[in-house]
Amino acid sequence: IADTLVSRRVRILSGNVTRSSTDPFGFQGLGDEGLRILREVAEPRGLATSSEISSLEQLPHFERYVDLIRVGAQNMKNFTLLRELGRQGMPIVLTRGESSTIEELLIAADYLLSGGSQKVVLCEAGIRSFESYTRLTLDIAASPMIHKLSHLPVMVDPCHSSGRRDKIIPLSRAALAAGADGVIIELHHDPDRALCDGAQSLTIDQFHTLLDQVEKIAPAVEKLL
Repeated sequence: IADTLVSRRVRILSGNVTRSSTDPFGFQGLGDEGLRILREVAEPRGLATSSEISSLEQLPHFERYVDLIRVGAQNMKNFTLLRELGRQGMPIVLTRGESSTIEELLIAADYLLSGGSQKVVLCEAGIRSFESYTRLTLDIAASPMIHKLSHLPVMVDPCHSSGRRDKIIPLSRAALAAGADGVIIELHHDPDRALCDGAQSLTIDQFHTLLDQVEKIAPAVEKLL
């Protein structure tokens, strides 16, 4: 997977080592060992590492192995965590909560910024609505709204929001066309046998298809790859 990323000039390898799952009996991740593996794979290939943090207790290991910290939707309003992360000075991706407004997301970002962090990226990963076909409803309008209200860049996570592999490519196209600065994509060499989230992961062939399409969309919306 890492070699695939390098071949397409992707610069960040992300892997969550703890899983905030609604199933307490399902796969919960590899923990600290996963961070070591992530760094071991990424470093010789010149890739930066990213992972989602869930508690302050994890911070020492993240400082050692992770270049870009992600704060998941469940922790968007964990202001104690946000304030401490802001003091670390590391790049942070802050995910919008599933039932949170854009204004609440920007307030949460202020906790990071007020702590001194100058490298904050916001992430739209879907909001709760009455529609049940997908896990969540991806708010395509979030990117232009945030760009109007804030100076912070915006990423979109079409995998978590849809929960469906066949929706990832069209939602990625729509997000980038609407002004998102990037997308977070889940990729697996054999997603049907993945320990978790295989249904929302692209195959390697699908990933190449997405990148081929993104390379055509980016110039049309004045974005650089």
